[in-house]
Amino acid sequence: MNRLQTVVGAVALGVGLIVGSQAQAADEFPLRAQYALVGVKPLDTEVLTKDRAKFTVVDVRSAYEYQTLHIAGAVSVPLTSPKFVDSLKSLSAQDKKPLVFYCNGTTCEKSYKAASDALAAGIKPVWVYDAGIFAWAKVNPAQTVLLGKPMTSASQLISKADFEAHLLSPQEIDARLAKEPNAIVLDVRDAEQRAGISLFQMKDIHVPLDSPKLIEWVDKAKAEHRPLYCIDATGHQVQWLQYVLQERGLTQYWFVRGGARALYESLK
Repeated sequence: MNRLQTVVGAVALGVGLIVGSQAQAADEFPLRAQYALVGVKPLDTEVLTKDRAKFTVVDVRSAYEYQTLHIAGAVSVPLTSPKFVDSLKSLSAQDKKPLVFYCNGTTCEKSYKAASDALAAGIKPVWVYDAGIFAWAKVNPAQTVLLGKPMTSASQLISKADFEAHLLSPQEIDARLAKEPNAIVLDVRDAEQRAGISLFQMKDIHVPLDSPKLIEWVDKAKAEHRPLYCIDATGHQVQWLQYVLQERGLTQYWFVRGGARALYESLK
């Protein structure tokens, strides 16, 4: 191989590595390219870990998710808040640090939307930590708060397998409830999602996730050795509830795979 061929080969290899890296990033972070068009810039775990003090970290998920698990020192400003942008302006003026938004992970769009809204309102600079809370907790457990306490180990995170072990189809739920008349069924959707409609012929108890009565029912299920079934809107919110159930020492609990949406579909 002559010198020219060697140079051309090296250039081709370099281009291939760049293209390959870009393709990998696109696979891991499918929303980045879309929001890059409006100026949203990502921040990776290494940089945020190293320069944490230089940023104001903003958790844009629901208050319940934040209370369950969040980056230590992060400020809770739910994207659904009516005064979301006003809150960001006040926060930016108060701390005078760049804002970094995060949510649940690479396919969660909330952090991107938050950054986009902030930029549109003239708040600069802003970033997104689009790897999300679980990526942070795995690398920085001591800088993560779980149910009000600093984590001691990443092993405290509930695995996908453990979550799925507590999922049942609508048909399986119906079959079990037919054999377990003493079971406790909790509809943890908010009032707007439930819309006054019972999915279990009024056998279910409506207790939204943010209700203080939820813990009372969880402890009742444990004390009376009664199986507990929980249903949310789409099967995602109960992932956060599982941390509470485990902390309270409950073992006999199950969720509806796909939530109320799946139940409705099964009735068609």
